[in-house]
Amino acid sequence: MIQVSFWIWLVALIGLLILEAATVQLVAIWFMGGALAAMVASLCGLSVVWQIVLFVVFSGLSLIILRPLLANKLRTRQVPTNADMVIGKTAVVLETIDNLQSTGRVKVSGLDWAARSYDNSIIQPGAKVGVCAIDGVKLIVVPIKED
Repeated sequence: MIQVSFWIWLVALIGLLILEAATVQLVAIWFMGGALAAMVASLCGLSVVWQIVLFVVFSGLSLIILRPLLANKLRTRQVPTNADMVIGKTAVVLETIDNLQSTGRVKVSGLDWAARSYDNSIIQPGAKVGVCAIDGVKLIVVPIKED
């Protein structure tokens, strides 16, 4: 006859599987192996204490051994876009840049962009600015001091 602990480990395994599927971040997968080992131990008639020991040991080992191997494979790489090409370029202000009013447009590389000031300064049309970052669809700019 199947022990009650078998059903507890089965429910734990299914719960951990659902958690892992929901997060997709290698959060619960380590404990799934431990729950499986404990479930098999319960089928073999081992006591609850041994089931818990196996759960802890298998979970710990899979975390220590497999996590570094899988983490490298799951690391995402940042892929630069064409928009990144405007960073470091000089732009001309077309519309007053005022972060408090959420206004501002610049022209850089022949394209019109929404812009915000890096230091919250107000920048008037015609001024030259340097593009230092992109935040969503807005360029973050700094005034260029002209001599």
